[in-house]
Amino acid sequence: MEFKLISIASLIAFYGCYFVKMFLQKRRGIRTDQIGKDKVGFVKFVEVTMKVAAVLVFAAGLISILIGTSQSHTVVRVTGAVMSVAATIVFMIAVWTMRDSWRAGVSITDKTELVTNGIYQISRNPAFLGFDLLYMGTLLMFFNWILCILTVFAVVMYHLQIVKVEEDFLLATFGTEYMQYQKKVCRYLGRKR
Repeated sequence: MEFKLISIASLIAFYGCYFVKMFLQKRRGIRTDQIGKDKVGFVKFVEVTMKVAAVLVFAAGLISILIGTSQSHTVVRVTGAVMSVAATIVFMIAVWTMRDSWRAGVSITDKTELVTNGIYQISRNPAFLGFDLLYMGTLLMFFNWILCILTVFAVVMYHLQIVKVEEDFLLATFGTEYMQYQKKVCRYLGRKR
């Protein structure tokens, strides 16, 4: 029962942060959801497929939580719970640090600044890291093969979004400034020497 409560609380806090931020930005005239918008070709494919993967893994995770069955050992489930709570904290800090530069998907039309302070000093992609940790944490707490396949699918799609869409966009937009940032901070976690 405690794993269900931790999972549901993590999902509510995580997605609550996501949708509240989106709502607040919309009130200020900022279109946060840029996934697939004004895109073509491979970039549109990656963004739309990433969004589909996110919806599918969320639904499968929620069903898995509600059913509550798991084949995982208690230590594995506790690890999953810690990952889910950490995911929520990391995501909230990332969204807060980005302020009005935060978008879901890249925005070709909006001019934003390159954020390299706060949590972005130890991860170039803390929001994506948060998603990955949340999905993997849910998987560890409520393991089943459907959830496992969808979690891997979502994590792969988020990675493709980073390496095939976001990084190319940031290089084109910020040039040398982003290249210098890449040299200092790891894609997911850690600083480079």
